[in-house]
Amino acid sequence: MNVITTALALSQFAPMISRWVGGKRAENAANTVLAIAKEISGARNAEEAIKKLEENSKLAFEFRKAIIEAEKDIELAVIKDKESARKRDIAIINTGRRNKRADIMVIAAAIGLIICLAVIALYKNNLPGEAVGIISTIAGIFGSCLKDAYNFEFGSSRGSKEKDQTVASIINKV
Repeated sequence: MNVITTALALSQFAPMISRWVGGKRAENAANTVLAIAKEISGARNAEEAIKKLEENSKLAFEFRKAIIEAEKDIELAVIKDKESARKRDIAIINTGRRNKRADIMVIAAAIGLIICLAVIALYKNNLPGEAVGIISTIAGIFGSCLKDAYNFEFGSSRGSKEKDQTVASIINKV
C-alpha cells in the first residue's frame, strides 16, 4: 500500500474514528486530507479519489505537495501560537509580575513525575504489572509536559529545526 492509498484510506475512515482516538484536531486533519484528495482529483468520494491518484502520478505529486503545504500551515500556526504566548509572558514580566500559572504547571508536572518514579521504584514488586504500566505511562505524560515547557522556554530542539529546514527545502524544490 503506497503513501497516497494509506493517507486516503485513513482519511476516509478517520473522521469516523479519529475523534475517539485523537479528538477534534485529529478529525479535522483527516477531513483536510480527504478534502485535498477530492479537490486535486476532482473526485466525489474517497474511493474515486484513491483510484484517480493511484492511476495518475501527476495528481499524486500534486496531492503530496498539497499535504506538505497543509503541514506547513499547521506548523506556522503552532509557531505563531507559541510566539503569542511568549509575548504574553514578556508583557506579564514587564508589569513586574510573575507568570504564576506557568510556574505552578511546571512545578506540578515535576512533582507528578517524581511521585510516579518514586512509586515505581518503591512499590514495583508489590504492584501488578498493569499498574506499573499505567504509572509509567503517566510518568511519561509528565515528562512530556516538562519537555514542552523547556521547549517553550528555551526554543525548539536542533532536530526540529532540521526538520523545518528539510520541509522548507522540499517546498522550495516543488
